[in-house]
Amino acid sequence: MKEKFAKINELLWEMPKENYSEMRVPARLYATEKIIEETEEKALGQLINIASLPGIVRHAVAMPDIHSGYGPPIGGVGATRADKGVISPGFVGFDENCGVRLLTSELKKSDIEDDIDACAQKIFETVPSGVGQGRKKMSMKDLETLLTDGSQWVVSQKMGKKEDVERCEGRGKLPADHQKLSDQAKKRGLDQVGTLGSGNHFIEIQEVEKIYDEEKAEVFGLKEGAVAVMIHTGSRGLGHQNCKDYLKKAEKATKRAGFDFPDRQFNSFYFDSREGQDFYFALGAACNFSFANRQMITHLIRSVWREFFSEELSLMYDVAHNTAKVETHEIDGEDVELVVHRKGATRAFPPGHRELPEIYKETGQPVIMPGSMGTSSYILSGIRAGSPSFYSTAHGAGRRMSRTKAKRKFSTQSLFELMNEKNILVKSKSKKGVVEEDPRAYKDIDEVVDVVAGARLAKKVAKVKPLAVIKGE
Repeated sequence: MKEKFAKINELLWEMPKENYSEMRVPARLYATEKIIEETEEKALGQLINIASLPGIVRHAVAMPDIHSGYGPPIGGVGATRADKGVISPGFVGFDENCGVRLLTSELKKSDIEDDIDACAQKIFETVPSGVGQGRKKMSMKDLETLLTDGSQWVVSQKMGKKEDVERCEGRGKLPADHQKLSDQAKKRGLDQVGTLGSGNHFIEIQEVEKIYDEEKAEVFGLKEGAVAVMIHTGSRGLGHQNCKDYLKKAEKATKRAGFDFPDRQFNSFYFDSREGQDFYFALGAACNFSFANRQMITHLIRSVWREFFSEELSLMYDVAHNTAKVETHEIDGEDVELVVHRKGATRAFPPGHRELPEIYKETGQPVIMPGSMGTSSYILSGIRAGSPSFYSTAHGAGRRMSRTKAKRKFSTQSLFELMNEKNILVKSKSKKGVVEEDPRAYKDIDEVVDVVAGARLAKKVAKVKPLAVIKGE
């Protein structure tokens, strides 16, 4: 299959739609030759399957962090027409609005190094983490308000600042109807607001290692040598249950509509159908839960940070990477309303975009691209040249090895020896469980970012490195 991708340039490859009868549009992959060689055939097949979606426009897209997932590959982007296209639960994935936010500080590493271990431990104890871990249950009434208002509800409860809302994708609130969620999904969310979860979710205390764009970095609040805190988590059990619920409904809808998908994991609804709208507004509620979750975690981290360092952390930005959102893009010279699916891909809106807060109107949207545990992460900015990807970019390093294979290949001892060599503190419930997140199981984040920057999907602003990592498992 790899040999069928035509080379457009050094960083862009295309599968012509003529190669497979089910393809409605070409499929494009941003990658180096090395990344293509390392990519599983399954992931490439999943990219081709994106191109089969009814109503898809322009081309299916995959980012350099591509690897196989449920339905489309992680790192996949596909935009369908809102008037005659589909919305796909499997394309969003089970962790609806998994996303990342960055908190900035004026302090230097030298200002916190005496207390960083104790601070990381206190954050670990304060923010519940791990499979099924929760907090005190909310009332159903409060949960339903949160599902409607997202992070705005958390801020209204005096657990944040006005600027937190402004510096959040969609102002931390997407169109939603909590009544479209199942009772089971809601029940799973009652005790999980303000919890980290497990897997690749994390909190990191970081140091700004390098600045690439001084002007943008200053606006973003990033200074070389300063510390920052990154949060990566999603909608927990609530989002997982919502995806599961609508996948069952999509199977029936697919049969009724007569869709003939190469993979049933792509089962979909017509976006303008009743069920399609139900999923869209249920997804919005799950996304709002996730925004609120990261806002609550921010509140908890800030309380610990003040205790140790007498400083208030500022939110740079919060952006999602598992969504399906209605956006307007230019297609063949006219503005068209599209449902842009991004799975393991993040939006990267350019300067002047109407959805950006005033502070980022000239810089473009901050893009947060985490590496793996033990490697650096990057802050980039959206640019106008990114329109061919629907202003989308990679969401991180991307796995090159499954969790199962990582646990077979790497040992707890070798992982913690590696982290000690890098002088990175690790706080985790289970040393054994965290092996699946060994940085050697991930692609080279530097290479992924170089592809993104070289292909002009986004521009590098800063590089940050971990000082302490807090994991759920």
